[in-house]
Amino acid sequence: MRLTTFDRLHQLTLMPRIFPVNCYVFEEENELILIDAALKMAASSIIEFAHQLNKPINKIILTHSHMDHIGALDEVKKAFPEAVVYLSKRDARLFAGDFSLLPGEPEKKVKGSFSKDIHTKPDVLVEEGDEIGPLKVIATPGHTPGSISLYDEKSGVVIAGDAVVTKGGLFVTGEFRFTFPFPAFATWDAETALKSAEKLLALPLSCLAAGHGDLIIEPEAKLRAAIEKRKQQLQKGGQ
Repeated sequence: MRLTTFDRLHQLTLMPRIFPVNCYVFEEENELILIDAALKMAASSIIEFAHQLNKPINKIILTHSHMDHIGALDEVKKAFPEAVVYLSKRDARLFAGDFSLLPGEPEKKVKGSFSKDIHTKPDVLVEEGDEIGPLKVIATPGHTPGSISLYDEKSGVVIAGDAVVTKGGLFVTGEFRFTFPFPAFATWDAETALKSAEKLLALPLSCLAAGHGDLIIEPEAKLRAAIEKRKQQLQKGGQ
């Protein structure tokens, strides 16, 4: 796996050139927070990296329930059995296999791949504004109904899951790109995803960390341009 570091955030990237799948280790003084668990094949690299830092993974936060974000969960939990697993209250329904929509949600089909083979269950269900250590939960639905981002106010780092994609440039999830179409195929509702990206833009940001693609340092201008482009596409009836 490729390692990229910004401040206290470590990005671990599986298959960086072909199909980049990121997970993140947020380093605190005495412990580590794992954000997303990539694919199952990433488990040994995640565990080895934690051992290199000589700190335990005490928290595991899942930005959403798609397979490429939870794949190594069982193996990591086995290696660090004291780790507390966090997932949004809304996406916990998807995690459990319930794909029905809630009242008031856009009537769009929930898309993407969900694993039935993950045995670890979330310990704590979170919502907008909850705090997990230094990280604040930001509700950023759209890719899935319960997608969340994590924001470290001190450093200005946001780990956005699949609210945005940075593979081949920065764009709002749901926008179709021939060079990397997979997030668009798995996005539930494009309009909701756009609103979530606008929500992230309102934060003071030093670094934008996405589920697929490179870290973006000082991302405001690029994020603003991506949002404006997406607005125009949707106003014209595009996908």
